[in-house]
Amino acid sequence: MATNENLPPNVIRQLAKELKNLDQSPPEGIRVIVNDDDFTSISADIEGPGGTPYENGIFRMKLVLSCDFPQTPPKGFFVTKIFHPNISSRGEICVNTLKKDWNPTHGLRHVLLVVRCLLIEPFPESALNEQAGKMLLENYEDYARHARLYTSIHALKPKSKPKSGSISESTTAVNVDQSSTNLGETAPAASTALCATAAATAATKVLGSNSQDQNAPAEPAVGTSAALPKKEGPVVTKAPADKKKVDARKKSLKRL
Repeated sequence: MATNENLPPNVIRQLAKELKNLDQSPPEGIRVIVNDDDFTSISADIEGPGGTPYENGIFRMKLVLSCDFPQTPPKGFFVTKIFHPNISSRGEICVNTLKKDWNPTHGLRHVLLVVRCLLIEPFPESALNEQAGKMLLENYEDYARHARLYTSIHALKPKSKPKSGSISESTTAVNVDQSSTNLGETAPAASTALCATAAATAATKVLGSNSQDQNAPAEPAVGTSAALPKKEGPVVTKAPADKKKVDARKKSLKRL
């Protein structure tokens, strides 16, 4: 088996770049495990595709690169035991991409995707596991039952997802936080509305009192109440003076 020292520098640089890309942007259902000291042995965990007998299982596989890579294809092995027509009991993978259809331009991403697709669509015509190939061709239900049994026994289990209860609690907490935030945001608006209502009520009272004042007899304003009697004073006192003059004239007429 080759090591990093035995690979050409340009191949090491290309592998390092591709592995970094796989780590930062992994293909769906595939997680690559990198050994920086040896790029010639690359492991990956492949999730069993939904709707297949491998669902709810994780299968460890590895690619072994020779010193002639990429001129020669890597060899693929399943470390996890699996019941599949194109995977032998010892884990060797039989797929055309790693044999006659190999192209030096194929990258690791392409190879890993092909292997995962093999779990979705097996090729029983080129079976390494004859029992699995025969069962798949003759009775799919028996094949699927056997494959599910292997998956339940040998495959790694996916990490448990959050329970619905915890999701509900977190959602509730979020809703509570949001509601409190909304309350905080609407509090100024509510106080503004209350202030507006109070102002409208006060204005209504003022307008009501003004209308009552208009209908009621006018009252003298402060500071003018003293002036009004002074105007009426001469009028009131003028009548007795005129009467005295009339009486005086009558007396003088009597004397004549």
